Formats: sequence, C-alpha cells, structure tokens
Amino acid sequence: MAGLMETLTIPRACALPSASLAPVSGSCVSHRSSVRFSGFRGLKIEPTRSSQKLSSSSKFARRGSRIVCEAQDTTVEVAGVTDATWQSLVLESGSPVLVEFWAPWCGPCRMIHPVIDKLAKQYAGKLKCYKVNTDESPSIATQYGIRSIPTVIIFKNGEKKDAVIGAVPESTLTTSIEKFL
Repeated sequence: MAGLMETLTIPRACALPSASLAPVSGSCVSHRSSVRFSGFRGLKIEPTRSSQKLSSSSKFARRGSRIVCEAQDTTVEVAGVTDATWQSLVLESGSPVLVEFWAPWCGPCRMIHPVIDKLAKQYAGKLKCYKVNTDESPSIATQYGIRSIPTVIIFKNGEKKDAVIGAVPESTLTTSIEKFL
C-alpha cells in the first residue's frame, strides 16, 4: 500500500536552502539524469519530460524538475506467520516477538496495522514482529485462546508473556513491549 505523505516543491534546484539539501552529483540538476539528495535517503530530483527536451545550455533546463520519493524500499513489511512457520519464527526465536492476530474483514485490525508497522520499524533488531491471519491459521488462534481480534501477544523465549486485546493506542503497546526488552 502506497500513499502520498507530503508534497515538496522547489522552484530551482540550484537555490537549495542548505548544504544538507545539496544534490550529491553537483550543485545544479542535469537535464538528462536524476540526482539524489545526500541528506535525505529516498529523495531524488528527476527531470520532467518537458525539461528533457530543452538544451543543457538553456537557463530554463532546470525548472521542469521534480522531487521524487523512493520510500517504498525503506518501508518495513510485517511478515505473516502460518501453522508451518509458527514454531521456527515465533517459539524458537532468540529475541522477543510481537504477534498480531487479525483477519481481513476486521475493521479495528485495519486500524492497528499502521501502529504495528511503525513499532516494527522502531524496534527493528530488538523485537521481531509478525501477523497471524486467524482465518488462515485458526489452530494457532485456538491454541492461545484468541476470542477477540485484534489481539497482540508478546512472546519471549517461546513463552507468552503479555497480551493486549483491541485497537489500542501506540503508547499501550510500547509500554507492553518495553517490559520485555
């Protein structure tokens, strides 16, 4: 899922306000290729089609450029767990594991997905995050007594340590996670 997070307009690439925004390959934008920003990962200046037609000697060659965000590669996708992968990914994990039990038809589950994604990114390397679709893996949900979704369970050393039921604020999940890191 991709969405527009913010629009940034810079009228001239040569008039960047600070050195941290300066393009990597020169102080001005080339009319033929895109230029990446050193200070912001995932951002680059890319010429538009109309600016590519102008000659490089033209003083207007740089005006048709646009800032492009390539953030799709920097997002963290929370992986799904199935009956086949449950033992190896969750129970035998050497680090704490947060598991969200959800279903595609569940509205509150869709509300908490961005929170889980954000926590996965925030605690990367310290905590593993997974999702279990209760429609596809009902035996796991039954084994842990899941009666309401979304339910978030934290496991450590293969044991259930804490459970949070419902679409709760991020702070509630953070408090629960911090107890087991």
